[in-house]
Amino acid sequence: MEPLSFQEYICSLDPTTLPRILRICSGVYFQGSVYEISGNECCLSTGDLLKVTAVTLQKVVCVNVHTGQTTELLPTFKGLFQPAPDLAPCPTPQGPFLGVGRKKGLTLHQALEWRGRQTQPLWCPTIGPHALLLSPVYEVQATMNLRRDEVKIPSTLEVDVEDVTEESQDVHFSRPLLLSEVLGMEEVLPTQAEILEGPHSATIFESAWVPRLRKGQRLQIHSCSHTWRVLASARSGTRRFLLSSAYQGRFRRRPRQFAGVQELAASLQPGQQLHVVVTQDCEGCEDDVPPLSVGDRLEARQLLLAGASTRLLCLRHSEEGEEEEGEKLLLPLDLGGSFVEEACDSKKYRLTELVELLPLPCDVRVVTTDPALERDVLGSFPALRLEARITQPFLVSSFCEEPDKGFEIPPQWLDLSLVLTEEPVHSQAPSTHCSHVEELTEAFYYKLLAQLPGGSAPPPPRPPKPKAASRDVQVQPCPAPEQKDRARSRGKRSLDPSPTTSSQTRLAPPLPPPFVLPQKVKSLTTHRSTPNEYSPRPRLPAAPLSRKAPKDTDMERSSDEHDYEVIEEDIQKTIHKMQTVFPF
Repeated sequence: MEPLSFQEYICSLDPTTLPRILRICSGVYFQGSVYEISGNECCLSTGDLLKVTAVTLQKVVCVNVHTGQTTELLPTFKGLFQPAPDLAPCPTPQGPFLGVGRKKGLTLHQALEWRGRQTQPLWCPTIGPHALLLSPVYEVQATMNLRRDEVKIPSTLEVDVEDVTEESQDVHFSRPLLLSEVLGMEEVLPTQAEILEGPHSATIFESAWVPRLRKGQRLQIHSCSHTWRVLASARSGTRRFLLSSAYQGRFRRRPRQFAGVQELAASLQPGQQLHVVVTQDCEGCEDDVPPLSVGDRLEARQLLLAGASTRLLCLRHSEEGEEEEGEKLLLPLDLGGSFVEEACDSKKYRLTELVELLPLPCDVRVVTTDPALERDVLGSFPALRLEARITQPFLVSSFCEEPDKGFEIPPQWLDLSLVLTEEPVHSQAPSTHCSHVEELTEAFYYKLLAQLPGGSAPPPPRPPKPKAASRDVQVQPCPAPEQKDRARSRGKRSLDPSPTTSSQTRLAPPLPPPFVLPQKVKSLTTHRSTPNEYSPRPRLPAAPLSRKAPKDTDMERSSDEHDYEVIEEDIQKTIHKMQTVFPF
């Protein structure tokens, strides 16, 4: 077959003979050209093959033979066409349209079919009185070798083609696939593939096999892996891991640690209580916030809305009253402090047992490393936090040059373009021990946290900062001084076992000698007064106020040897400071 222009070939094509295979011969650009096809650049080089699968009429361009004016008609045009009456001779339509052209007229599709046999112009009263030349424009749907999607090419593309269908019966058009598409093609596994384009996303694993996934690399894809994963992070550091359910190490549970009430509230599971012990004294800025002391045993219950802020409901249990319900506390989320979970469990768990028996997140320590790994990095951390269980499909793969060393690729996170080949695959499945522990990059770790639907939820939003006190703020009722002192001293160890000794007495020890008066001032300034609460003023020692040294014969004899003016000057400075803090 002689080469034809693409437009001529498509206009003369019988749709019932599809599909047809065409070879690009030449065009305006002899060595090939880059065209904008279906929104993408498509390079049509001389010798390329096209497999035409469908042809659809897009529009018809009508050219007025007298004026040269053009009109575009959609395929839904309803006007009728006839042989132009002002042209002679006027042949009669042939074939199935015999006699129809002059009497009833032809539809647009019939006119195009008749035009394929005749070159004479047609006349359409709906358009105008002059003769028209019809030029259809088709959309050609075709497949190209090593192109993932089918292309849609306009028939007006300026290239020459020739039909090579008969001699190309054995030609196979390879269609590129995404690795994520292979997940739904288990019937073709195992198979061998060649990477056409590496991953577009950023690196997710700190593994040696990830950088090797580049163009030209040949892979063996063996099967789909149905193991689940657990997201874990080191408590003392910034390293994160993805543990496979096939991990064979042993864990021992560790009490969780919480830095502040906000982290404690974020770890609270619905319908469950969390028992913790306070490990750091803390006191809130507001008067209605109870102070917490080291050793306090709390039971975190639930989050409650108190006014415009959210607070954590806790019960404080005393050491004596284990059976009592406990003192109810409403702790603001911005309260600091430090807490540790009450847990005593020396049992060794497998990863599958931990996920089934314990709610996540939970803190653990690896006590027995995985024997299948040459070096199990998890054993070097004093504590790990298991954050969430992840169910994600993986593909067991290996490189063709190393068929025994396998790894597991998550196509949803690490997708790439490849083409399946028909070469044989190694019969024995590879070992995937290296995928028992995969270290994550920091960027992907936070991206994964945001994508988890049921994993570790981000902490609740921080409450607004407390506003500065003003005259318009309503004063909340304060507890009695005795109750406040008892709450502040709860959990603190005292050397005086007497129950009748009050906190005020402990804060006011006997006055020291004059040269240590600054220390006394410091201890007095720590006492805070509340509304309607009496705040005693300090009484200064009488001796320094006299400004005279005692009448001692020994001191008089040594007055020439000692400088008492320096000591008296220091005492005056101290008195001045006390008068500034405690005005008389």
